[in-house]
Amino acid sequence: MDNFTIRLLTIEDAEIFFELIQNNKSRLEDFFAGTIKYTQTKESTLNYCRTIEDKIKLRTYYPYLIFKNEKLIGFIDFKNIDWSIPKTELGAFIDVNFEGKGIITKSFITLLESVVKKHGFKKLFCRISQRNVRSIALAERCGFRLEGTISNDYRTTNGELIDLNYYGKEL
Repeated sequence: MDNFTIRLLTIEDAEIFFELIQNNKSRLEDFFAGTIKYTQTKESTLNYCRTIEDKIKLRTYYPYLIFKNEKLIGFIDFKNIDWSIPKTELGAFIDVNFEGKGIITKSFITLLESVVKKHGFKKLFCRISQRNVRSIALAERCGFRLEGTISNDYRTTNGELIDLNYYGKEL
């Protein structure tokens, strides 16, 4: 497999992050509604990246970018962090042109090992729509197990209220 690198998103990444979101917008609308909402233009994406830098400093959000040959191809974030447990929710996507190559799985596993070790998370979880079969497969490949379904837990970009499967991994 070709090499890839992973690092935290910075404000300098706003333009390439905007392009990644725009290139994959139709695929992400239902599952990354917040990200889509805040990245409608290059300017709104720049403002969103400023907000993200503050969240990183406050230890409330950790968004990572995946690069292959210096091209941004994917995104994995650690969100909804609860330091009292400590636990965090994960989300991930890869550019449509890089699906099925194992990059997102290897990146996910790499980050799980390093971020969990760095921050001492005891529980990881993913909330995934039953329609999102690729994300379900990713979670299962990475050792997450289905713990239940939460009714009416997420509103899609078009306003639909949907159920989410809750996948967890205890460490």
